[in-house]
Amino acid sequence: MLLTPFDPWHSPLCTCLNKLTLNPYTGCDHKCIYCYATSYIPNFNNCKPKKDLIPRLQKEARHLKGQLVSIANSSDPYPTMEKELELTRKCLQTLSNHNCRIQIITKSDLVTRDIDLLQKAKSMVAFTITTDNDTIAKQLEPIAPPPSHRIQAIETLTQKGIPACVRIDPIIPYLNDNCITLVKKLADIGVKHVTSSTYKVKQDNWKRFTHAFPTTAERLLPLYFEKGKRISGYRYLPREHRYSLMKRVRDRAEQAGMTFGTCREGLAQLNTASCDGAEYCKR
Repeated sequence: MLLTPFDPWHSPLCTCLNKLTLNPYTGCDHKCIYCYATSYIPNFNNCKPKKDLIPRLQKEARHLKGQLVSIANSSDPYPTMEKELELTRKCLQTLSNHNCRIQIITKSDLVTRDIDLLQKAKSMVAFTITTDNDTIAKQLEPIAPPPSHRIQAIETLTQKGIPACVRIDPIIPYLNDNCITLVKKLADIGVKHVTSSTYKVKQDNWKRFTHAFPTTAERLLPLYFEKGKRISGYRYLPREHRYSLMKRVRDRAEQAGMTFGTCREGLAQLNTASCDGAEYCKR
């Protein structure tokens, strides 16, 4: 199946709305050093389109009745090859024909190519922006478009009437935990909602992070491996530290007139809307 329930295990940490998820590609070529999917999807950086994607989706879509579909949660729907293959665009065409609400989750400004389709559907776009510093972002997300391009894309989308949310995720202490200017920029260009989450350590992403940011990793070591907690196979920061970071982002988002949600933190009391802001698809 291409269309599957998001979080079928019903994790108590997940506060998203009920939705289906669709990943047009297996893997992603953005090569983000903090990526979690590399730990459970083999050869994740070797991005490949799903086999027979469009005919399979067209067949499955016959059973849809306007559900919320999130594209994509494991791999970015706009990898480098999407510019030529246009598979995500074809998925949007199919889903909009069945009156689905569509949530795009991406780091790519290529999404602006599909404004014509998004305007016709009940849609929203959630950009991941870890920092507004292009230099730091280049180290964190080597192949992804720089944050400055994503911010320009958000401004274009909002001007065209397409709701935009931003995932400031993951927040990493001592590296990108001061997001005052980023939150202000987002509010100024019409962002509706902010989702935030802290960096969760897995063995492979920690190895990449340590190589890219050795000094920061040394400071983080006791927080994650001595004071932190292991939850669902990930190493988390201490709860009080996560609460402080998330509340700081929540307060700034609220002051700027945006709603806020945490993602898989166990801190739902901080949420002022659903985790992923998908309710903005209802326009």
